[in-house]
Amino acid sequence: LSAVSTGSQVLNLVTFVVTQFAMGITVLIARYLGEKRPEQIGSVIGGSAVVFTMIAVGLFIVMVGFAHPISVLMQAPKEAVELTSVYVRICGGGIFFIVAYNLLSAIFRGLGDSKSPLLFVFVACIVNVIGDIVLVAGFHMDAAGAAIATVTAQALSVVFAIVILIKKELPFKITRLNSQCKKFLKIGLPLALQEFLTQMSFLALCAFVNRLGLEASSGYGVACKIVNFAMLVPSALMQSMASFVSQNIGAGKAKRAKKSMFTGIGVGLVVGCIVFLLVMFGGDILAGFFTTDVAVIQKGYAYLKGFALETIVTAILFSMVGYFNGNNKTVWVMTQGLIQTLLVRLPFAYVMSIQPNASLTKIGLAAPVSTMVGIVLNVGFYIYLDRAEK
Repeated sequence: LSAVSTGSQVLNLVTFVVTQFAMGITVLIARYLGEKRPEQIGSVIGGSAVVFTMIAVGLFIVMVGFAHPISVLMQAPKEAVELTSVYVRICGGGIFFIVAYNLLSAIFRGLGDSKSPLLFVFVACIVNVIGDIVLVAGFHMDAAGAAIATVTAQALSVVFAIVILIKKELPFKITRLNSQCKKFLKIGLPLALQEFLTQMSFLALCAFVNRLGLEASSGYGVACKIVNFAMLVPSALMQSMASFVSQNIGAGKAKRAKKSMFTGIGVGLVVGCIVFLLVMFGGDILAGFFTTDVAVIQKGYAYLKGFALETIVTAILFSMVGYFNGNNKTVWVMTQGLIQTLLVRLPFAYVMSIQPNASLTKIGLAAPVSTMVGIVLNVGFYIYLDRAEK
């Protein structure tokens, strides 16, 4: 569990950065659709395919060639260093599928199709769960089995996505020209940088937790699995919000774009409150789905108690971020994200981790505290933009 926990943090760093980078493609495609210029989309997709292939090659070299140093840098417990290296190396070997999956999902969302990415996630989750049961529980392949299950799930999702894309009647032809690269890089790079530093802070957080021992590390890993599920709805709202807002801005419907942000916040809050109750009062039961070790369950639940409020406040923050992304305010999104990460989340988690009575509950509070700061910043920026437009 500790090896998968630490290795998953590395994989999350890569996945989330690629996802945010791909947001530039989503926004640009949606904007062209709103402006009724679909002929420009083909070169966006062609250029992005070249750029993301180069990214995948670079990630492959780093993750496969430097898996062990990465595991040591993450301060994985000594007992788990080798298994962590195996997990990172196998995921690095399948990084082409992971990058392709995120690129294809970004393209579908930009085209206004949010159902297909949901199907891709559904397929990936089912395959991943089956793979974990067969390879980890059945064949006792430990971290290697978990990594193979993850890569296989992403690979099948990519095949599924390509089949659907081929069958779609697209209003454009995909070309190899990269004339649009500068445009989606201008949108995507600030988001990728912000996400990179955010995920680096979570890697640092993982390192802080690892210093508390093997049980704390394993418990944190279990909690992170639950957190990933809890964040699915806010993340989906943010991504679909960016596409919807961009289309409407391109079509000159700014008021409709603003209304969608508040609708997203409302939907997110309803779901967030339900998830909060599950995590806050049933976190130990949820953790029990991933392990039978009582000590690990207790540690995981301890982190979830501190994290729980994040399930509510994230609904507000992510919907606002999605709105600003779609409105091409990605430099602001990067700025507020860096403030949250470098000035709030990381210092807060570090201070909590070095206390004599350090606990995962106190460390878990770093997430909602930083998010609330982000909400204040974004509300202020929204008011500023609203007044400037008048």
